[in-house]
Amino acid sequence: MTIDQISTQFLTDIQIFRWQEWVSTLCQILSVWYAQRNNILVYPTGIIGVLLAAWVYFFIASPPLYADGVLNIYYFGMSVLGWYLWTKKKTDQEYEYPITWCTSQELSLGILGFAAGWALIYLLLTQVTDSNTPVLDSLVSASAFTAMWWMANRKIENWLAWIFSNIVAIPLNFYKGFMLFTLMYVVFLFMAFSGFLRWKNEQKTGYHRS
Repeated sequence: MTIDQISTQFLTDIQIFRWQEWVSTLCQILSVWYAQRNNILVYPTGIIGVLLAAWVYFFIASPPLYADGVLNIYYFGMSVLGWYLWTKKKTDQEYEYPITWCTSQELSLGILGFAAGWALIYLLLTQVTDSNTPVLDSLVSASAFTAMWWMANRKIENWLAWIFSNIVAIPLNFYKGFMLFTLMYVVFLFMAFSGFLRWKNEQKTGYHRS
């Protein structure tokens, strides 16, 4: 596909007004902005965004992006859990789940979960659904699954998992014609790099917010 063809497709598709896509995009960008700042508002804004995204993937995409749709339902559940975990404190000044790096065991489990999730989701997509993008769809879902778990536990590696997931999600959403979501994931990619650096700095200085 040439640059002119890409530009033409982008301008054509972005004119298709889907209010769910617009609101979801704005809420999810705001959610990541709060996540960068270790602010608990990441969760209420994220919940609105992912529920609308699930609607788009299930009922507007053709054929539906099943794995991404289910993934956003998972995001909802993990957002509720993360919201709860981020409020827990040992003392007035110390959170039970502060920003930390993964232990070797947590890192191994996260990578193992990603690999197992990718294999399982790919198998389901190819055997049970009519998905025409099983490889990318399953990669986005499996990596984001791990990222969301690490994020709920305030692990710095969550940003690395998000970086990988966003890199894969950009061409997937462009191919499906979701131009706003494509732009959103481009923005997410840069925000994930920034979030990684911010959390590293906060972990070194011991300064945590919620």
